[in-house]
Amino acid sequence: MATTSFTKKTLGLETVEPAVTPPPTAAETTFIKKPKLGAGKSKKRDIPEGLWTKCPKCASMVYDKELDENSKVCPKCAHHFPIGARERIHALVETCTFEEMDADMTSVDVLKFTGAASYNDKLATNVKKTGLNDAVITGLGKIGPQRVALGVMDFSFLGGSMGSVVGEKLTRLIEAGTDKGLPVIIISTSGGARMYEGMLSLMQMAKTCGALAYHARARLPFISVLTHPTMAGVMASFASVGDLIVAEPGAMIGFAGARVIKDTTQSELPPGFQTAEFLLDRGLIDAIVPRREMKEKLSSFIAHMMEGQQKIRALG
Repeated sequence: MATTSFTKKTLGLETVEPAVTPPPTAAETTFIKKPKLGAGKSKKRDIPEGLWTKCPKCASMVYDKELDENSKVCPKCAHHFPIGARERIHALVETCTFEEMDADMTSVDVLKFTGAASYNDKLATNVKKTGLNDAVITGLGKIGPQRVALGVMDFSFLGGSMGSVVGEKLTRLIEAGTDKGLPVIIISTSGGARMYEGMLSLMQMAKTCGALAYHARARLPFISVLTHPTMAGVMASFASVGDLIVAEPGAMIGFAGARVIKDTTQSELPPGFQTAEFLLDRGLIDAIVPRREMKEKLSSFIAHMMEGQQKIRALG
C-alpha cells in the first residue's frame, strides 16, 4: 500500500522561521532597588556650632555656657582652656575699678618687614580679629581690697609676642606701680619676642627687667603669673624674675621648644618636661594655682607681701 507524504507545500502552508527571543540588554538586566524607609533622613542630629566644646585632654563634650561659668576650665578633668586678656581681667579685678593705660598705643613697621604678608597687614588682621591694639592690656585696678598695677597678655594677638609696644606698655606699668607704691602683677602668655621687629623686640627684654629692678629697690613686690604657654624671650626676661612666680596647672613654660632642646642635646627628655608641675618640683616656680582660685590667692599673696610697706607708711 502506497503511503502518501504530505509536505508544507502540498498543504498550502508557507515556511515560517522559528521565533527567537533576543538576548536582554544590559540596561534591562539592571535591577532598581527600592529606597529604604527613612533612608533620606539622617538618624544623627546635627549639633549647632557654638554650643559645645570638646575638651582636648579628656575628649568630653562640654556645654559652652557651663564652660564659661567655670572660667573656661573643664569641669571633668580641670583642663584650662585659653582665655582672653579682657576676660581674665574681668575675672580678677573688682567691678569698675580697672583703669586701662596706654590703650591707644599701636605698633609701627619700622623695619619694613616683608614676607608672605607684611607686618602692617598682620597687625591689621589681628586688631580686627581680637579687638586689641596689641598683645597686652595694662592698667591699675583692685584685686580684693588692694590696688595693683596689672598687665595681662593675650596669646590670640600674634601669639602674644613681645614687640616694642608690649615692652613699652609693661615698662610704663611697672614705673607707674613704683611711683604710686603699688605691687605689680603681670600675667604672661607668649611665644616670645616678635620676629617682625628684629632687634627692637629683643631690647624689650632688658627694658622691662630694668624697670623691675627699680621697682625692687623700692621694696615693692612683683608677682609673675605664668599661663599656657609662656616661652622664649618673655620667659627669659620679666616672667622669670618675679618675687613670687605662680603658674596655672598644665601650663607649658620654657625658653626653647622641646624638639629643639632634644635635637641640640641629643638626649631623651623626661616625662612632663616644661610643664608647670615639672618646674614646680625643680624649684623654678613657687606655686600652681587653679584659675578659679587665682583671685583669692593673689589677694592673699599681695596682702602678705605688702605688710612691710604698710608698716613703713604707718611710721611716716
